[in-house]
Amino acid sequence: MTERCEGDWAKVSLEDLAAPIRNALVGGPFGSELVSADYSPTGVAVIRGENLTHGRWVDGDFAFVPPEKAERLAANTAGPFDIIFTQRGANHYKQVAVVPAGAERFVISQSQMKLTVDLRKADPLFAYYLFRAPVQQEYLQRHAIQTGVPHTNLSILRKMPLGLPPLSVQHAIVDILSTLDDKIELNRQMNGTLEAMARAIFKSWFVDFDPVRAKAEGRQPRGMDPATAAQFPDSFKASPVGEAPTGWGVGTVSELLSLERDIIDPEDYPLEGFDLYSIPAFDEGRVPHLETGEQIKSTKFLVPSSCVLLSKLNPRIPRVWLPAAQRERRVICSTEFLVAVPRPGVPVELLYGLLTSTSFLEVFATLVTGTSGSHQRVRPEDLLGIATVLPPPETATRFASAVRPILQSIDCHLAESQTLAALRDTLLPKLVSGEIRLKDTERVVGATT
Repeated sequence: MTERCEGDWAKVSLEDLAAPIRNALVGGPFGSELVSADYSPTGVAVIRGENLTHGRWVDGDFAFVPPEKAERLAANTAGPFDIIFTQRGANHYKQVAVVPAGAERFVISQSQMKLTVDLRKADPLFAYYLFRAPVQQEYLQRHAIQTGVPHTNLSILRKMPLGLPPLSVQHAIVDILSTLDDKIELNRQMNGTLEAMARAIFKSWFVDFDPVRAKAEGRQPRGMDPATAAQFPDSFKASPVGEAPTGWGVGTVSELLSLERDIIDPEDYPLEGFDLYSIPAFDEGRVPHLETGEQIKSTKFLVPSSCVLLSKLNPRIPRVWLPAAQRERRVICSTEFLVAVPRPGVPVELLYGLLTSTSFLEVFATLVTGTSGSHQRVRPEDLLGIATVLPPPETATRFASAVRPILQSIDCHLAESQTLAALRDTLLPKLVSGEIRLKDTERVVGATT
């Protein structure tokens, strides 16, 4: 039942937003109706929890089922502007995303739920922002069933109380918050292009050895000034890692980096703000979360000024992070990251190039221990023992000079995204609750973007 409240906002339950169609609010398939053996290389995409960690939109690497399987699961499918929730897990109440416009149909997995919004009542993106607000996440957390893995069922979701303004106000709020999210997404896309450029240079110099091959064939290395080209030999030698440039060393990763393990308990500093580099923050767009010590419930690693963070958890999903150089607060990270600090004389840019290279990550992913697919880890000592080519110091310095402007641009985009995300997260609960006026917010956002 809908009640009117102050300011022409209605008090509703989530089920009141459901479109008047069959299966507008539905969970995933039961048990054996969808298992990993049903997946195929192509077909209809399946939305899993990991597809709800890329911002507003369902995205990422999808599993697929054959079209005929999707037909049998027609009651558990989602389309454009449907809202997807994760049903189970310690932080399931934080995972929500929207199927983008123009997308084909999806099948939702057993651990997801779907809402098709009645467009006469609600803007789907306004509903998404409602569910991202702390008050709604706290509601789901409080009402989650704690037996076994914490989880939410459809009954809990249906009765979630919401405050709903008129559609015109919803659209205006969406415009404001989307302006911030659009800029964050643009920065993420630009950084993806820049990171690909940096990886391509590392691969050319230190994996494919293109400059060495060019000189061996009597050619000038492409796109390289003579002074830099002079750093590369014109022949190869056999080595434990295969072909290596003559005169270059071959050793282990331990000769390029050490691992820092400086522990801090943020709860000892309850009012201090920290930039927290965590697995969820990486997956949501590589913007660290600003949190106070009292909000952080476990010990973390202190992050030094020059390092690379490499996730040891589930390395089949590569997570390599170069923390921002400019800092206003102390920086900490999850203990699921290995804090790799370059050895004296090793540029951090070379370290980042190595740890983001496909050739390294493929080896790294084979070193896991543990039998659970969701909790496999690499032991620090196994990372340090990976064999690698060791370029001469001057060559490493030349590489650092070539990619440093690229990485600095990435750093600038990340810093801007962090500012925008902080503004969005401050405005979001105040806007969706009606606490602040739209006109005041529009001036702030306009000045920022």
